Amino acid sequence: MATDVVMPQMGESIAEGTIVRWIKKVGDRVDRDEPLFEISTDKVDAEIPSPAAGVVSEIRVKEGETVPVNSVVAVIGGAGGAVAAEPPAAKASAPVSAPTTSEAAPARQAAAKAPEAPKPSAHADGSPTATAPPTGQTAPGPKSTEDLIRERSSPLVRKIAKEHNVDISQIRGSGIAGRVTKDDILAFVEGGKAVVEGGKAVVEGGKAGRQEGQEGQERLEGKVGRSEGKVGRTEGKPEAQLPSIPVPPAPKFTPGAGDVVEKMSPMRKRIAEHMILSRRTSAHVHSIFEVNFSRLAQIREARKSEFERAGAKLTYMSFIIKAAVDALRAVPVVNASVDGDSIVYHQEVNVGVAVALDWGLIVPVVKQADEKNLLGLSRAVADLANRARNKQLKPDEVQGGTFTITNPGVFGALLGTPIINQPQVAILGVGNVEKRPVVIDDAIAIRPMAYLTLGYDHRVIDGAVADHFMSQLKRQLENWDANAV
Repeated sequence: MATDVVMPQMGESIAEGTIVRWIKKVGDRVDRDEPLFEISTDKVDAEIPSPAAGVVSEIRVKEGETVPVNSVVAVIGGAGGAVAAEPPAAKASAPVSAPTTSEAAPARQAAAKAPEAPKPSAHADGSPTATAPPTGQTAPGPKSTEDLIRERSSPLVRKIAKEHNVDISQIRGSGIAGRVTKDDILAFVEGGKAVVEGGKAVVEGGKAGRQEGQEGQERLEGKVGRSEGKVGRTEGKPEAQLPSIPVPPAPKFTPGAGDVVEKMSPMRKRIAEHMILSRRTSAHVHSIFEVNFSRLAQIREARKSEFERAGAKLTYMSFIIKAAVDALRAVPVVNASVDGDSIVYHQEVNVGVAVALDWGLIVPVVKQADEKNLLGLSRAVADLANRARNKQLKPDEVQGGTFTITNPGVFGALLGTPIINQPQVAILGVGNVEKRPVVIDDAIAIRPMAYLTLGYDHRVIDGAVADHFMSQLKRQLENWDANAV
C-alpha cells in the first residue's frame, strides 16, 4: 500500500517549505522515522522522517523547489511496488535554489486544467480571495501555486489589505514563493495614493511594481516601521512624508573567467534579509567593556568535574548567560521590543544563543532562562546546540527570544559589533577569553580577560542605560559568589 509523503507544517505561521536535499532517492528503501528529506522554512532547517517503511517509489518535488504545506512531495510504496522514474532535476547534483517559473509550469498547467470550476472562497478573517471581474473583462483563470501562497498570508497582512481594499494577489511579494509579507503590504499602501478600480486597489503611477531598491528606500524613510494603528486608519490627514532620497543602483557584477557562481541557500538568503532589515530598523550603537574572568576561572576549575558527573559542561557561556539574565531583570528596557511608538517590556527572559553551523547561523532560544540555574542553563544550551547542528530543532525553539548572546570569541575574535536580532533591542557579543597583562593595584599582572560588547537600539536605550546594564554584568562576573553555582 502506497503512502503519500507531504510537506509538513513546521509552525502555525509557516505556509511553505523548500526541499533542500533528498536523503533517499527513488528505489531506495527507507524505514519508518528514518530521515527522508531535508527542508528549509522561514524559521528553521530540519530533516523530515519517513511516515512509513517501504521503498521510495516516486519523488514529485525537485531539490530547491518551494511548495505549500501539505503538498505531496513523494510516495512510499511497498517493497515490491512499482518505481516511477525520478525527475532529472531531483538528482543530488541539482543546485539548491528556488525554481524558476518555467520549471514549475507543468505542475501548474496540470492543476489549471482540472475540470471542476473554481469556487469562491474566503480568508479566515472573512475577506474574499477573488472578486468578480467588471463587465466587459474576461474572468481570470485558475490561480497558480504562487498566487495561492501569496494570498495565504498572515492574518495581519490580510487585515491591512481588507482595510485598504487591496487585492493581495496584485502585490509583488518578497517572501518565499512570492508570499506577501507585512513589509510588502505596508510599502504598497504607503507608497502612493490608493485608487479603487473595479473593486481592487492599485497604486497610482504604477508604484506597486517598483523595484527592490525603491522598496528598500521606503523602508529607510521609515514608512514601513510605522505602528499598525497609523497604517490602518482611513480618515484624517496623511502624515507628512520625508523627502525622497535617491538610492543609487547596485553596480552590475560580471564574474571573471575563473569565478564560481553559486546560488545562496534558503538559510543564507534569510540571514541576509534579516541583517539588512535590522540595520534599517534600529539605530545601532555599541558599548565595549573589558571583564576579568579570574574569579570564574577558579570556580570553573573547582566545579567542572561535578558538572560533568551531572551530564553537563561548565563553560564560561553558562556564567555569562546567568549574569545577563540577572542584569536584564535589573534593567528591563534591555529585555524589551519596539512596536511602532510603544515599548513592549517582556515579562519572560528568553535568551537566544547564536550557534554557528557549517551552512549558516541559527539562534535557538533558551526559554524562561531566568528560572534556570547554572546546571540547567548548561544543559539547555548544549542540547539546543547539538540539535541545531543535527537539524532537529523545532520552529518554536528559534522563536520568542527577548535577548541574544553571540560568541565570536570561540573562533579567536577579541571582539565584534553584532547586529541586533529583530525585534529585540539588544545583543551581547562575547570575545575570546585570553591571558594578557593588566594593571591591578598599581602592579602588572597576568589575568584571563575578555571584551564583552553590547549592541543596542538607541531609539529606546540611551548610552547611560546600556552602560548601567554592562556594569551590572561586569560586576557579577568579576565577583561571582562561589555558593551560587
